[in-house]
Amino acid sequence: MKNALLVLSGGMDSTTLLYERASEISLAVSFDYGSNHNGREIPFAKFHCEKLGIEHITIPLKFMHDYFKSSLLSGADAIPEGTYADENMKSTVVPFRNGIMLSVAAGLAESRGLSKVMMANHFGDHDIYPDCRKEFVDAMSQAMSAGTYANITIDAPYTLISKADIARRGKSLGVDYGQTWSCYKGGKVHCGKCATCLERKAALAEAGIEDATEYEV
Repeated sequence: MKNALLVLSGGMDSTTLLYERASEISLAVSFDYGSNHNGREIPFAKFHCEKLGIEHITIPLKFMHDYFKSSLLSGADAIPEGTYADENMKSTVVPFRNGIMLSVAAGLAESRGLSKVMMANHFGDHDIYPDCRKEFVDAMSQAMSAGTYANITIDAPYTLISKADIARRGKSLGVDYGQTWSCYKGGKVHCGKCATCLERKAALAEAGIEDATEYEV
């Protein structure tokens, strides 16, 4: 039964979830919040939805770019290089991004007669991004259920697994990761140096997937 809405960025994780749970997904939603890489990600989200015959829409959240503070919203030169373990990576947090997106998704899901919202946060996100942690997901799911007649809940199946685990699932599903985007700088090709590029490289390697991504380095 197609009773779910998926928050779909066009990156590796949400694209894998799109394929893994396609039989349940009625609608996939991308949010254009003015990040450096939205323009690179969203076309891939649309591509995969068209391939699977799943409706896809993009909702603009321009106010986040205009009023929130994050290096993710400030141009490619503002993105730090290094791993997620580095303290400077906290600058890439967009305050309460997932909370805002999930709130919109809950209202849209209820408007469409759907019962759950899917998201593809994973264990590797937890240290840096507060709104990717299990505690947040559980609390947000409870709030969404309490605040909707349809008792909308969050389905976040990757919360306690790694990006490499997700890549392994994608490999078994035949997901073409060459048709996904990760780099926070949002250039013509992946920079190969920012934390999300490094994490992408490591996950694909650990999953035994040939990395067809074009990197600057």
